[in-house]
Amino acid sequence: MADGISSFWGPVTSTIECCEKNYVYSSYIAEFYNTISNIPTILLALIGLINALRQRFEKRFSVLHISNMILAIGSMLYHATLQHVQQQSDETPMVWEMLLYMYILYSPDWHYRSTMPTFLFFYGAVFAFVHAVVRFGIGFKVHYVILCLLCIPRMYKYYIYTQDTSANCIAKLYVATLFLGSLCWLCDHVFCKQISGWPINPQGHALWHVFMGFNSYFANTFLMFCRAQQRGWAPKIVHFMGILPYVKIEKPKTQ
Repeated sequence: MADGISSFWGPVTSTIECCEKNYVYSSYIAEFYNTISNIPTILLALIGLINALRQRFEKRFSVLHISNMILAIGSMLYHATLQHVQQQSDETPMVWEMLLYMYILYSPDWHYRSTMPTFLFFYGAVFAFVHAVVRFGIGFKVHYVILCLLCIPRMYKYYIYTQDTSANCIAKLYVATLFLGSLCWLCDHVFCKQISGWPINPQGHALWHVFMGFNSYFANTFLMFCRAQQRGWAPKIVHFMGILPYVKIEKPKTQ
């Protein structure tokens, strides 16, 4: 939304603006709350990365946590500047991240192991090139939703085959944060005109960032648990400071 103090970054060139007034608190930050709301995602991904490295999980999970951080940083750049180039630094990592989730979800049962990562890599590279040239608009959202939907059957299969109550609880938290985050995003997008007249803006898009930060963390934790089960690492869910769940494993001495 327009209206605010002068802009350091110049006129808005992004194709999307959220329901937050621009440059209210600083000439360097266009959408203040939408920018700082990515910080929880970075912190949660950092915690997950430390756990993955400390317990020597497969590198795919370290890359996954790093991709969460890259996405959050790209989102911060986008919402701080509202420039088209920075918008790509938000949207392109979103697609790359989903491709990585698809690899982690489907690769254990993929018979031709080299074909999947090769295909996903080239798909991501081609998308990044095309996205840099073409402004997709609604096409990007449709494409992203399709990628998300492709992950759901496998996530559901993991859920029904996981007998651990604590792990299934994390899967339910994943669904709950996805639902709440999507609801916040939808309300911010659809009811922006009405919300703009309220005394206080609930910052639905910023809440979407926060919920999706926890959503990514819960998804990663659940997938790490399932993968550890597949590898016979006796995983269990424990809680950091009695609050934040993470996976603790015991690898056989031969590993």
